Amino acid sequence: MTAIPLEKETAHYPDSDGEPMAETELHLQEMVYAWEALNQHFQGEPDVFVGANMFLYYRQGDPAAVVAPDAFVVKGVPKLPGGQERRTYLLWEEGQAPCFVLETTSTSTHEQDKKKKVIYEQIGVTEYFQFDPFGEYLRPPLQGYRLVGGHYQRLQPGPGGSLLSQITGVVFRPDGRRLRLEDARTGAPLLRREELEAKAAAEAMARRQADERAAAAEERARVLEEELARLRSERG
Repeated sequence: MTAIPLEKETAHYPDSDGEPMAETELHLQEMVYAWEALNQHFQGEPDVFVGANMFLYYRQGDPAAVVAPDAFVVKGVPKLPGGQERRTYLLWEEGQAPCFVLETTSTSTHEQDKKKKVIYEQIGVTEYFQFDPFGEYLRPPLQGYRLVGGHYQRLQPGPGGSLLSQITGVVFRPDGRRLRLEDARTGAPLLRREELEAKAAAEAMARRQADERAAAAEERARVLEEELARLRSERG
């Protein structure tokens, strides 16, 4: 019996459409923060991938079947070795849909986000959050949905309009026009890049000051020892 050769994949799946990454600078800042904070949260877990503004193709052979989540988390899919980066996310190759998606939304994108919500529900994204930094149309500005029985159910916000993402173990909290992410288990904030840099600078300064104090103490002890030796010598 002659084997039938597998049909070669001919579709092209671009990794960019030339459009701006975000609606405004603030939207971009919040997208980047969410991506970096989630990466920070999962940095010790090799089988969790965190992506941002990446084309996610969900139907093989159809390059039009694509969404680009602002930030998303996939469990059960390893980070690539050696610092390699995914340029696109092909659902049929990876074999696992995101478990969490966050979209930073606005009046001009909310119709598109409605369509994305339907797609995320269909492909099995467990949790879908939306954040409207300017409060242009979402009331409250942070809203979330969880997949129950194949359909999204709206999450009830906690104190201060916060939302708990059970699937990621992260609390999302609106802070004016910005987001604050926190570790749900410890309550520790997931810091922004500038906060991490300031913390690292403060820790480096504290280490230098501690080293200087230790060196000064050693010098005082040396001088004292020399003085005691001199006195003993004079008395002898």
